[in-house]
Amino acid sequence: MPIDREKATLSLDEPVSRVRLVSPARAAALEKLGVCTLRDLLTHFPRSYIDLSQVETCGTARIGEVCTIRGTVHEIKLKKPRYNLKLVEIALVDGTGILVVTCFRQPWLMDQVKAGDAVAVSGKVTFDYGYKRMTNPFIEVIGEGEEVTGSVVPVHPATEKLTAAWVRRIVANGLTAAEGLFDPLPLGLRLRYRLMSRGAALRAIHFPRTMAEADEARRRLVYEELLYLELFLMQEGAARSAGCVPHAHVVDGPRLGAFAASLPFELTGEQQRARDEILAALAAPTVANHMLLGDVGTGKTVVAGHALAAAADSEGQAMLLAPTEVLARQHMEGLGERLEGAGVRVALLTGSTAAAERAAIVEGFASGQVDVLIGTHALLSDDVVPRNLTLAVIDEQQRFGVDQRAKLLEKGEAPDALYLTATPIPRTLALALYGNLTLSYIKHRPHDSARRTTRVLSREQQGDAFEAAREALGRGEQVFVVCPLVGKDAEARDAKAAGRTRDADAAGEEYHPAVAIEDDADLSGDDVTAATREAEMLQRTTFADWTVELLHGGMGAEAKREVMEQFRKGEVQVLVATTVIEVGVDVPNATVMIVQDADRFGLAQLHQLRGRVGRGEKAAEVFLVSASQREESLARLAAMESTDDGFELAAFDLSLRREGDILGNRQHGASGLKLVNIMRDGAVIEAARADAQALLEVDPNLEEPDHVALAREVRLAFAHESAIVGG
Repeated sequence: MPIDREKATLSLDEPVSRVRLVSPARAAALEKLGVCTLRDLLTHFPRSYIDLSQVETCGTARIGEVCTIRGTVHEIKLKKPRYNLKLVEIALVDGTGILVVTCFRQPWLMDQVKAGDAVAVSGKVTFDYGYKRMTNPFIEVIGEGEEVTGSVVPVHPATEKLTAAWVRRIVANGLTAAEGLFDPLPLGLRLRYRLMSRGAALRAIHFPRTMAEADEARRRLVYEELLYLELFLMQEGAARSAGCVPHAHVVDGPRLGAFAASLPFELTGEQQRARDEILAALAAPTVANHMLLGDVGTGKTVVAGHALAAAADSEGQAMLLAPTEVLARQHMEGLGERLEGAGVRVALLTGSTAAAERAAIVEGFASGQVDVLIGTHALLSDDVVPRNLTLAVIDEQQRFGVDQRAKLLEKGEAPDALYLTATPIPRTLALALYGNLTLSYIKHRPHDSARRTTRVLSREQQGDAFEAAREALGRGEQVFVVCPLVGKDAEARDAKAAGRTRDADAAGEEYHPAVAIEDDADLSGDDVTAATREAEMLQRTTFADWTVELLHGGMGAEAKREVMEQFRKGEVQVLVATTVIEVGVDVPNATVMIVQDADRFGLAQLHQLRGRVGRGEKAAEVFLVSASQREESLARLAAMESTDDGFELAAFDLSLRREGDILGNRQHGASGLKLVNIMRDGAVIEAARADAQALLEVDPNLEEPDHVALAREVRLAFAHESAIVGG
């Protein structure tokens, strides 16, 4: 019976419940993994592989090396070494010896692994108490009827209620259901790069016979993802510019001049260059789409202030969108007041703005009585309608979803856009991954001569951090103490973490690997510091001679504003906080930061956090306290200790990314990019960009017969994205 390719292709968008073996309960479990359709299932890629061709025995496995051992479960026990901590211990035998496998916080293994099961485990071999051991390795039950056809076992993300073995079976059935689907890549591109067909690549990445085959499958699918992305960005850029009358801003007007003259300092060379590049983009006879990339503390906001003043000089209006109320108020109190002194009419709109005041601000903005409106997500409300929006500035743009950024731009007729970000990525990759942008970089802080040092401390060494803090307080300086969670939330998080772990490099996003996974923060979750308890304890003991206050995201807006104001004024000397301080908080007198449970934060978060100190001319110290013994955690913290350069850290951070969420939280749609690593795949990114340009030059709408399937896949890959270039 001939294969119906059109039917197979259309089946990709059918519910996953149509796949054999997917019961309602399994469909619900798959939905928690983000798998709702057959397309989602086939792109639910393995997060790693166990290569059975490289198997060691219990006897030959070398201490200190990572390897795979295949054997039989001799015994499995559930142990409770202390309150609120469960571990599973497995004795694995293979005829040459015994391997003891310890899995923390995976109690359901007792239901999934039984004595007599054949399993493969992959991890680092250690030696303790007379036995070779692995702690939290990947574990795969290799049962009869497995879909593994070669020597490689895929490790798919799984959940407590849906094991990796079940995911493999369901994926295999999904591949059968989609047998014969169209290949959307033009034949010429497949031949040029010697790429597998789409169907072959999907089967090979899920069930490779060898690791070389898995690599070839990934090469095809990475190129496919990137080509879709480049086509999407280019078409969206063309759509945004089509039929638009750009706003050519005045960049030598009186308000801009007065704003520049009011600055109590001289801009650095990098800041001046960034300012000039931004103003040139605003003055150009095309719609500006500019991104300012600058490490924390480099002065992006003051540079953006020149653009806001230019909008007012041009009889236009501007909006400045900030991710938090704390940051929005800070912009108003610093940048806003300076703009007002230059003759720019500025207002602040947040979720806590009183109703009467809000109505007056909205009316003033609609009538043109407000030149610049600074605010939070409140700016996105439908009733906030400017009279003539010519410039939209989005601060910490990676904090906003694509739809939110698009909604802001839709409030004007093709307004110029300026994106600010502290996510430092290389210029070529920024151009390739963000589309048709002009870029400016600020790489150095104005007070680089005031050194900021970072030290990693164990729990036993944290007294050094508190002593340094007391010395700073004695000099009249101020201190941040950062905790990852607040009160009962910490306990809830640990309960939720049972059976899962998080990839700290993905900014806290959880992932769900196979049967057993790395423990979440190496047992430190049971005594993770809660900011509420920490503040109370520090006020009673270490900092009894100073005023300690607490700041966290669960507080009301007015309470947060009051605490921050007290800290800025020096009325509070020690601020115990969660990552609510991560973005933009500017207190130049703060010179010491202590981060508790630092292994629970991602690299980007840690670098943003330490950017809160050393913002003045005084030297600053950052202490990262961690009880973690995980190699990955220690490597991340060591990177923080070894460099203060955000670009170096970004390169290290991006080299660790496993998934496509590579430019912030769902920057271009998690559905669109799942395999790309922007450090490893830089050459592929540039090739895909060139190929997309060539395709659109001859067929701008992808309407030719050879491109129809490609156009459909691009639309579906970014179905949830809005028309916005640059993010």
